Amino acid sequence: MPVQGVKPPLQQVFRRLVMALLVLALTTFVVWVDRAGYHDNAGGTVGLLDSAYYATVTLSTTGYGDITPVSDGARLANIFVVTPLRVLFLIILVGTTLEVLTERTRHQVRVHRWRSRMRDHIVVIGYGTKGRHTVETLVGQGVSKQNIVVVDPQKQTVDAASNDGLVGVLGDATRSDALRRAELHRASKVVVATHRDETAALVTLTARQLNKHASIVVAVREDENIPLLKQSGADTVITSSSSAGQLLGMAMTSPSASTVLEELMTYGSGLDLRERAVAKSEVGRSPRECGDLVVAVLRGGRVLDYTESEVATLQLTDRLITVQRATSGDHAS
Repeated sequence: MPVQGVKPPLQQVFRRLVMALLVLALTTFVVWVDRAGYHDNAGGTVGLLDSAYYATVTLSTTGYGDITPVSDGARLANIFVVTPLRVLFLIILVGTTLEVLTERTRHQVRVHRWRSRMRDHIVVIGYGTKGRHTVETLVGQGVSKQNIVVVDPQKQTVDAASNDGLVGVLGDATRSDALRRAELHRASKVVVATHRDETAALVTLTARQLNKHASIVVAVREDENIPLLKQSGADTVITSSSSAGQLLGMAMTSPSASTVLEELMTYGSGLDLRERAVAKSEVGRSPRECGDLVVAVLRGGRVLDYTESEVATLQLTDRLITVQRATSGDHAS
């Protein structure tokens, strides 16, 4: 959730407790130094234990009157030293409670505001290597970090996402409560980048139950799990093992072609694959006549090769998959 830059409540309480004990020790020392100016109704001289007792009841209450300052010096010390220490002691005790409650309330208000404005955002489940590169590509394509929410069960991983400027939710994504805290039911896109295929299937099923309309993209290791992910509700399934194998095979037969393909897959490096709308000036023209290199046309939910006769004339509702040269600004982002 939204990161709060305050210390944990227990750490705050411990720090305040140490401060209160220091004030108590200082008061005890002041009384013990001037112990001759105090009278104990029980008889006997005022020792170190009596001084600690007097300091404790004086700082925490108005005192019981069994030990009282009788000399002028002891009374002056109570007026100018012990009384201010008593006020400081009370401030420490009351301030601890108020600070913890105030920070907790402030954090709850921030979370409530965040939830109220989160709409059509992207939820990335898993912030390992695949999740990090997914976020880098999304940000490079112009998606604001404020519209990306990361869900991961590891606290250090969520902290890393928060340090990267993202909203991190700590929790098990196979459980619906963690996904609800990420406002997944209001998201427009979901990326599942977990380490295990079976976990990805369960997360996908849970995400689809919470959100019937979001586009869900899942990364798995093995091709044999693609049908299971499709049945669980995934719109697109990417297999890392087969993709890596194809790149290896291409690198063996055509190293240059594999280099170009790697550039296309690495956003902001060399050449980029981009999806864009058809410009008004391009309507009625052939994909070959566009300023960019068009490799595919999206029409009616289908991806069509640019050479097909069906897309020989572009329409205003089409979208184009183009190859563009990466700019320095894209690489920096």
